[in-house]
Amino acid sequence: MSVAQAARSLGARFGALLPQRSDWAAARRAPRADLLAGLTVAVVALPLALAFGVTSGLGAQAGLVTAVVAGAVAAVFGGSNLQVSGPTGAMTVVLVPVIAQFGATGVLMVGVLAGVILIGLAVARLGRYVRYLPTPVIEGFTAGIAVVIALQQLPAALGVADAHGDKVWQVAADAAVRFARDPHPAPIAVAVGVAALMLLGARWRPGVPFSLLGVAAATVLAEITPIGLARIGVLPAGVPVPSLSFLDVHAVQMLLPAAGAVATLAALESLLSATVADAMSVNERHDPDRELFGQGLANLVAPVFGGIPATAAIARTAVNVRAGARSKLASLTHALALALIVLAAGPLVGHIPLAALAGVLLATTVRMVEAGSLLALARSTRGDAVVLILTFTVTVVWDLVTAVAVGIGVAIVLALRAVARTARLEQVPLEPGDHSAEEHALLAEHIVAYRLDGPLFFAAAHSFLLQLTEITDVRVVILRMSRVSTVDATGAHVLGDAINRLQRRGITVLLSGIAPGHEEILSTLGVAEQLRRDGRVFSDTPAAITYARTYVLHHSTSEPGPPPHAAGHRGGGGYEDGTTTHTATRGQQPQTAPFQPPAPGASPCDYC
Repeated sequence: MSVAQAARSLGARFGALLPQRSDWAAARRAPRADLLAGLTVAVVALPLALAFGVTSGLGAQAGLVTAVVAGAVAAVFGGSNLQVSGPTGAMTVVLVPVIAQFGATGVLMVGVLAGVILIGLAVARLGRYVRYLPTPVIEGFTAGIAVVIALQQLPAALGVADAHGDKVWQVAADAAVRFARDPHPAPIAVAVGVAALMLLGARWRPGVPFSLLGVAAATVLAEITPIGLARIGVLPAGVPVPSLSFLDVHAVQMLLPAAGAVATLAALESLLSATVADAMSVNERHDPDRELFGQGLANLVAPVFGGIPATAAIARTAVNVRAGARSKLASLTHALALALIVLAAGPLVGHIPLAALAGVLLATTVRMVEAGSLLALARSTRGDAVVLILTFTVTVVWDLVTAVAVGIGVAIVLALRAVARTARLEQVPLEPGDHSAEEHALLAEHIVAYRLDGPLFFAAAHSFLLQLTEITDVRVVILRMSRVSTVDATGAHVLGDAINRLQRRGITVLLSGIAPGHEEILSTLGVAEQLRRDGRVFSDTPAAITYARTYVLHHSTSEPGPPPHAAGHRGGGGYEDGTTTHTATRGQQPQTAPFQPPAPGASPCDYC
């Protein structure tokens, strides 16, 4: 491909990722429904944005800015009509160690680098491969995130401001110890009260924004009673001025692993959320590559305004769909409504108690976990249960990206093990045909046909070799390969090794039914080349059986005495040139008899 062609191809890929006029066709049909849905999502998203901003370590304003800027950019450039983006609990889990190690500027740099990675994934068209993620990995990952978010809220819910630890669970444990030494009932009462109001209210009136009502009630309570609740603090009025002062080229190498983790998480969560939105709606299908492109741009732009890395949010997306959203206008309205709140109500937001936001997130974690789905997966198969529990444990104890990598790795190993077990080497009987019973008994004694069924690849090759090389007391082995589904280099090498071992023991090997695709790899690796030159590779099994019958009948009558057997028994063996050595009885000399294949139209009895 020339440079000009490569440039045109790259330009075409970028063009396919850009917004289309058709994206807004649905908005023109029902704008009122989208506007109402967007306002509903904004009410739900406000406490979440504040809480996730505080949890990330950059403050409530960073959460609001992220919801506004990233939400608007992802709405316009994303590949889903119903997706709502912003700060999420899963993302804050990744960001907490980053801010501890590199500070606020490190988080902003990680967001930009993650945006570049996401755009690269979109241009490479890798979004479609997320559908291959195993369900146990996704469910274990989601349940683990819920536990980690809950642990993150424990210090705020207990009213402990100076808990320490390298891991989230260590910080939560330290907060619990400090609370036990000096308990403060007010924060935990507020957190539990807000969470209970959200969970119970959602069952009573699903359409009412109980999260906002709970936060408002807690704020009023903190204002009129001297219970000493910690607050968010004063927020600057308006959206921060764009700035690139955080960029540091020298820090790229150190921050790249964290950026890769953020990009991986953003891709996973966004595409999973878009899939959920498709399932909840009618005739909606997201474009996974455009969704990655939109999330990449959102993460490029948000840090310029002081925002944290963002991704699509399943909870807010679900609210958007249930509120009647039809197009991108709803998610764009959500972002604009939050921008108005930042401009008009910034001072009021600063009075919200941190314990109330902790209660909002505690209720959110409860909603994230579907106990029925987890129990069903755990009971389905032992392998699924192992992957589920392992992914969950690694998520809680270590980190999210390691958990996904470990879960996928174990799932692949278990899948390969299951596929390898489907590979079979099965002996099949020879048909009597037109031969007499005595002749058929003679053939059955010295000819054996094996059918290879399933994949012949690295995971199944060793078992195949063990089974095939245990064959004894035969003179001809027919390997029927028409049902072999796939052959890789390891399987081809093992096949060649098995053929060579059988031939060294004096057993003649015939191959039949090799598929064209398998023929190519066998020829490339030089497997069974001598068999091809000797005419012992056949297009179908009947031809191979005819050759084998003629071969055995000819050699069993060409010399007196017992017929030859496999190595380790009295008898001789076949050579690659078609000559068979017969071990003579006592007092006789060994003799050789050349074998000629049957002429067209001849029957095996013509050679008897």
